[in-house]
Amino acid sequence: MVKPNSRGRGTVPWPDAVFTVAAHRMVQLPPDTGAEAAIVGRSNAGKSSALNAITGKPALARVSKTPGRTQQMVVFELKPERLLVDLPGYGYAAVPETLRQHWGGELRRYFETRACLRGLMLTMDIRHPLREGDWHMLELAATRRLPVHVLLTKADKLGRGAAGKTLVAVTKELQAQYGEVVTVQLFSAPKRDGADAARARLKVWLAGSG
Repeated sequence: MVKPNSRGRGTVPWPDAVFTVAAHRMVQLPPDTGAEAAIVGRSNAGKSSALNAITGKPALARVSKTPGRTQQMVVFELKPERLLVDLPGYGYAAVPETLRQHWGGELRRYFETRACLRGLMLTMDIRHPLREGDWHMLELAATRRLPVHVLLTKADKLGRGAAGKTLVAVTKELQAQYGEVVTVQLFSAPKRDGADAARARLKVWLAGSG
């Protein structure tokens, strides 16, 4: 069932979505059953804001102006056995090297062994797409040909023409490398532009969750 949200703006597709656990290691994640999607991105790319806009629950994920705030695998249950995992942001220089190495290993194991993982949403600031860390996440997803849906966030920061050109360029480059397994769209969390399309993609991955 889909319920109106508290602000009267559209609907909440997963009205019972809740925070479940913040895991520092894979063994702390919920059981590897059902269906799960992950969302990740460079620090300060608007990942948490995108997550809140897509789920229709403005306070579900903690939004911070401080880069590198998400340093755990934060799990949200959208409905029973349908999970969305907010992965640690990357590219923040102040993160200690020991923590960077820890997450490098944990994320590789996550992508290689998490059987219920169905897809990855990758947030990129439209003004700075396809940075080194973005390519690394794409390669991790490619190890099992996992579908990736790229959100070019903060699209409202560019004019319509410039945003459209960036969308075409990023789509062309990624599909030349990975084919149709990677899709790309424009996204603006403040305006909720693109939220419906991203939500539809997530529902396909979490079959039966809509």
